[in-house]
This record gives sequence, structure tokens and C-alpha cells, in this order.
Amino acid sequence: MALRSDFPAGVVLALFVFISASFIPCEARVRRHFWPKHTLANGSAEELWFTQRLDHFNGADSRIWKQRYFVNDTFFRSDGPVFLMIGGEGPANPAWMQFGSWLTYAQKLGALCLMLEHRFYGKSHPTEDMSTLNLQYLSSLQALADLAHFRVVMADSHGLADRKWVAFGGSYPGSLAAWFRLKYPHLVHAAVATSAPVHAVVNFPEYLEVVHRSLAAESLDCPLLVQKASDTLLERLKDPKTYDNITKDFGLCEKLQIQSDKDSAYFLETLAGNFMDVVQYNQDNREFEGAIGTNITIQVLCGVMSDASLGQPYDRYAAVARLMLQTFSQKCLDASYANYLRDMRNASWSSPASGGRQWVYQTCTEFGFYQSTDSPNQPFGGFPLPYHVQQCADIYDPSLTLDSITTAAQQTNERYGGYDIRTSRIVFPNGSIDPWHALGITRDLSDDLPAIFIQGTAHCANMYPAWDKDLPQLSLARDHVFLLLHKWLTQ
Repeated sequence: MALRSDFPAGVVLALFVFISASFIPCEARVRRHFWPKHTLANGSAEELWFTQRLDHFNGADSRIWKQRYFVNDTFFRSDGPVFLMIGGEGPANPAWMQFGSWLTYAQKLGALCLMLEHRFYGKSHPTEDMSTLNLQYLSSLQALADLAHFRVVMADSHGLADRKWVAFGGSYPGSLAAWFRLKYPHLVHAAVATSAPVHAVVNFPEYLEVVHRSLAAESLDCPLLVQKASDTLLERLKDPKTYDNITKDFGLCEKLQIQSDKDSAYFLETLAGNFMDVVQYNQDNREFEGAIGTNITIQVLCGVMSDASLGQPYDRYAAVARLMLQTFSQKCLDASYANYLRDMRNASWSSPASGGRQWVYQTCTEFGFYQSTDSPNQPFGGFPLPYHVQQCADIYDPSLTLDSITTAAQQTNERYGGYDIRTSRIVFPNGSIDPWHALGITRDLSDDLPAIFIQGTAHCANMYPAWDKDLPQLSLARDHVFLLLHKWLTQ
């Protein structure tokens, strides 16, 4: 239900700028004038802390907290811009301060690179816990105000007020990058909004439609085989006598128990998630982040689904589930909705669902984004919109209903513009395989709001380090981003 694998993996992403001018090192005296050195001798980034207000929109509330951020000043020149990488729905990964295309661009431009962790994620804890009462301070509006305050204080305290700032982000942070430029144009000069779902919508069956097309691009039979397997499983779930075999086939941690539609929906969504996650990040160069399972691609999954020696499509579907358990070193699959609710209701920062609890709250109060099976043009079944909506009430508050979530999504689009965002100097890269491109900008809105639609690539692909497996169009997309930002930074 999250930006799949964004809340599970907590990926924090960003984009970048490149210029063809040669790198000219500055004297240490000039560097210290702008920024004290915070890149450690081994190249890693020091963990730093910034004082933020809890509520930016209530002057009477003086509560403050510490927000985590990182700095890479290795390439910083006195005439260079400032790159601000926006954190998202997971811990800020300091690996991005050592790897990624943006550092190549920073070296060419002499840029200072900053990464700010999103409130309520990672180690940035504004409140004592994640109670529903405290989560009222978790929103895109508060996050944007965090960015604005961070930018102003950093610029004033480190002599960066006359530098051009560029916001970078991918996925939900990509939306934040675009909205930061929209809402605070006096603070940020340009933005790169990669794989950004800028349009809020409650029911998002198009996600699975793109999954279908992405599987079909590998093999026309692949989504059909997945659908046969899913249909078979749905039929077997009607008969409790099959539950022992299903438990064994899919390696469940405990005997399958279906006492409500939510139980079956959670089980079916968990299995479909094996395909959804692989499609979303297919062949992205993510190993430097510590990502596991990058060797499992669409080709691998479709290979399993087409292997008749494994049995019927149902048996192959189960083989995929076991493959994923093995890949992630999991002894068994927890498919219990009751266990899921138990973890999601845990409001402590040490909760096993930390990251997920916060993100699902944001979907319930701002975005929707529910990846339902309500479209006939996709291969899965059994987890319709009401199942997703009910989670909001089950986890947080019974007052969270379809009507309230619909209103919240409408307000988000009214606030930021949705598909019709009106501003300038934002580029929107998206990959054709990535299911989130359905909620993004895939065609130019204007000369200053261009889109880059990259055929054959997945979620945030252009943000990862280049490698020899990159498609030619992906390399061209990175170059296109450079040309745009080079132009904008000279304006």
C-alpha cells in the first residue's frame, strides 16, 4: 500500500546536476568560509542534527525537536550551487552521500550536497512516540515547512544565501521536490522530481495495470499465467480443507486462517507483492544501498512462471513465494492480518512496523494511493479498495473512512495542483516499467516543466549510479537532466 518497497526499504533518493566545466579546487580558506568540513576521512558522511519546530503553523506552539541531516562538501566550490536531497518515507540512507549520479554532477559543478531526513522517519523523531495523536504533525505541509526552515537557517548561518538551491527527490520525495519549488519559489531555484506521484487518488488500480504490461513486455504469457495462478488460489481459499496444503505450499509461519475478507485480502496482497516489488525496481542499480534481491528481476519471475516442470501455474506461483523467502533469508511467510494490525498499532519508535505505520497514516490522511485489484486489466484478485480503506480505521481511527480519505486526496490536489502543477524549472523523469508513472507527469507541461519518459526503466532508475547494464535511453535521460539544470542554473 506504500510506494512499494519505499516504505519497506525506506529508500531515500535524490537527483542532481552536471556541468561540463572542469573541476577547480578551492583554497581551504574559501571552503571554510562557506561550510565546515563534515565529510569524514573514509568518505562517509557525519550524522548531524538541526533544530526544527514541531508545528510550523501554530506560533503559540514553541515545541522543538532534532532533525537528522548529512553533508558532503567534498566537491564544494565557493561559486557552486547547493543540492538539497529530500528524505522520504524511511531512514535517510547515508550511502547516498557517497554514491549516486548526483555526486558525479556535484563534482563537475562544485556543489555542496545536503540530505535532510523526513520528520517521523529514520532517527528524526519529533515526538515521544508515533501515537495517532502525535501523527497529526506528520504531513507533506509540515515536511515542506521543515525544508524551508532548514534552507533559510543553513543559508544564513553558512553564507549560502546567494547560492542557487536545487531540490532533488525520487518517489514521494520527488513530489516534495516539485511542491517545494511550487510553494517556496523564493528559496529553491529548480527541482528534479523523479518518479513523483504528484496526483493524489484514493483508488489506484492502474498500478497493477502497469505491472501487467511490464510482465507482458517480458513475455505475453507471463501475466496470463500469474492470473491463472491467482484465480486458482482464490478458488481454493473458498474451501477450508485446502488450507493445510496452502500453508505448506507458500511456506506460511502458521496455519492459514481465513475468518474475514480482510484475512484473505492480506494474504493475497502479500503474494502479489512479490511481483509488485520486483517490477517497481526491476534492474535498478541499488546494491550500494544494501538492497537485497536485486538479482530477482521480471525475467527471473517470468522464467519461474513459465517453467512447466514445477507443475501448474498455481505451483509456480508458490515457487515464486518460496524463492522470495529464500532470497530475503526468511524462514516463513507471515500472512496474518491480525499480526499485521498488531505491529501497525504499535506506536513505539522501536516497532517492527516503524516506517510502515507512518507512511500508511499519510496515505489515510493525504494521498490514498491504494493499489487495488478493482481493474479487470491486471492479473491479481482479492484485495479491493474497501480492504485498503478499512485499514485506516483498523489501525488509527474509526473516523477515517472512504469519504474522509477522498476529501483528503482532493485537498492535496487542490493544494499542489496534481497533474496540472503551475510553476517553472522542474523536470519530471519517469520510467515506463515503474507503476508509479501513472500518477506522474509523463508529458511536457511547458518548456520549463518538461517530462522525461524513459522506456524500459523502473522506479527512480536515473538516480542510481551508472553501470554497464544501463539502457542507452537511461544514459540519455541523465544527460537530458544535466542539460536542463545546466541551463536553469545559468538563468
